[in-house]
Amino acid sequence: MTDENKDRVVIRGLRGVAAATTKTSFVEPFGSLYYSGYDIDDLVDRASYEEVVYLLLHNELPTKSELAALKSELFSELWLPDQVIERLKSASSGSHPMEVLRTEVSHLGEYDPERDDNSDSANKRRAIRLIAKVPTIISLLHRIRTKKNLVVPVKEFSFAENFLYMFRGKAADPEERDAMERYMILHADHGLNASTFAARVTAGTGSDVYSAITSAIGTLKGPFHGGASERVMKMLYNINSLDEVETYIQSMLDDKKKIMGFGHRVYRTEDPRSKHLRDIAEKLCQRTNNLVTYHKCKKIEDTVHEKKGIFPNVDFYAALVMNALGVPREFFTSFFASSRVTGWTAHVLEQYADAVLIRPTSKYIGEYGREFISIEKRR
Repeated sequence: MTDENKDRVVIRGLRGVAAATTKTSFVEPFGSLYYSGYDIDDLVDRASYEEVVYLLLHNELPTKSELAALKSELFSELWLPDQVIERLKSASSGSHPMEVLRTEVSHLGEYDPERDDNSDSANKRRAIRLIAKVPTIISLLHRIRTKKNLVVPVKEFSFAENFLYMFRGKAADPEERDAMERYMILHADHGLNASTFAARVTAGTGSDVYSAITSAIGTLKGPFHGGASERVMKMLYNINSLDEVETYIQSMLDDKKKIMGFGHRVYRTEDPRSKHLRDIAEKLCQRTNNLVTYHKCKKIEDTVHEKKGIFPNVDFYAALVMNALGVPREFFTSFFASSRVTGWTAHVLEQYADAVLIRPTSKYIGEYGREFISIEKRR
């Protein structure tokens, strides 16, 4: 073993390791989240999702004219190439929506109108195309699977409102529109999380934006990342009443099972997004006469905190918000992706500007100098 390998320090999971510089967002361990310097608490109640898109891509909030231009560009890019729609129609009915999304984002690269232009301005336009088309892929897939007519977007609707409209086939009322807007803002970016890191690693090789976002989608699909909200809803289905909550949670703790929707690798206190999602969930559940589920969530939160001292993360109440908006459980993670694609593309653009290959090392713990034995003598 070489001294160089022997002396290497392994940071398991790269916890606490800074692998890049960024102006896009900052996750503050003691319960704050900033997008390009703006506190999420200010943005979620005062900005539109389109304003946040502009902020993350340009590191500045837009003027009225800049916002109008962005809205127009997003709307013009919402629809999909006919070939992608046909592939959505032929996708396996048993496949997870994130599998379909991963594949069709990759396919979008085939139809990029600026395939030979790798300038910053062309990549920004690609970012806009992806931000617009990812929600449309999910919406049309849902319409196709439920054998309903495809719904075209309405120019007068906001971006978040159009997403919900194309997905469900009915216009959102003011409370639903507000909930969807805030949900997408809260999920737009979150530092160098696993899927964003995957996107930046791919971009660091000089690969194209579509490849980078495909990498991110594949990473977000995992149950320990974006897929956690689907398992939160499954847990809520398994608990039949408030009286069962404490016994259910204790049994999971006794079996050393992970309670989905709780704990975070960075935050040492409550996830700042959770308080907003909790508020959104409560309001939506009140209007749909589903406060029983909300109270179940609240009791789970209190029980886990009492027994483990940990707080819910973004996935916990996001699951309840999605359910209250009529989104089927299997589509929860793809709604997350449809919001996070803004942050992914912003980080990809930063990585291109940095132009460095991300290539960590490892500590070898295997053997040296093993004797080669011919296949005839192996047992």
